[in-house]
Amino acid sequence: MPPSAATPTAHSTPVSPVSPVSLVTGATRGIGREVSRQLADRGHTVLLTGRDPDAARRVAEELRAEAGTADVHPLPLDVTDDRSVARAAAEVTEAFGRLDVLINNAAITYDTWQRAVTADLTVVREAAETNLYGPWRMAIAFAPLLRASAHPRLVNVSSEAASLTNMGGGTPAYSASKTALNALTRMLAAELRPDGVLVNAVCPGWAATDMGGPGGRPVAAGAASVLSAATLPDDGPTGGFFRDGRPLPW
Repeated sequence: MPPSAATPTAHSTPVSPVSPVSLVTGATRGIGREVSRQLADRGHTVLLTGRDPDAARRVAEELRAEAGTADVHPLPLDVTDDRSVARAAAEVTEAFGRLDVLINNAAITYDTWQRAVTADLTVVREAAETNLYGPWRMAIAFAPLLRASAHPRLVNVSSEAASLTNMGGGTPAYSASKTALNALTRMLAAELRPDGVLVNAVCPGWAATDMGGPGGRPVAAGAASVLSAATLPDDGPTGGFFRDGRPLPW
């Protein structure tokens, strides 16, 4: 699909050399939307992605108004679709030639109704396609653009539900896919360390989102936890698992 007029292209408004370029998956609501807003507030050029182009365009317009900046760009992206990911990577390459921050936030299926011993494996596979293979697909496609950055950061939005140390029963699709995402984080951190890419997993905490439900911490607090890893200094940690900047047990 050709880029729309609102999609960043080589003919978009030029990006300042000091303005970090950040891409957030699953950014049309919840944690992803708020992370995008906070990045824009910090002066980042934000590529706000979502599967629904109309929703991505609408939310980008809202955030531009809220942040008082033109540097929030909608970018249609389905992390479960190889062609969609490749197309997005090509558009970012053409428009910016680099990516400074990749935040793999898109996730599905907090399956509180399931137990591992009776799980519907179709549900588990569907969760893994977005929660594990989506970030993996993104890392493969965008690694060259991260390597082109002077200060690259890759953040995988995980969950304390993925901690083997504290794991019990329940939410098998979500917990298993996020645990695998943590393992992927460790591998990517080791492999991208020579390129200066800091790769970390972050738990935003139980936040009051569509997935988390009412009663959780404010979405802004959960997003700030993610932002702490996206804005690490060059001598910051890599290959870690954090919430609010503090290590979590694997």
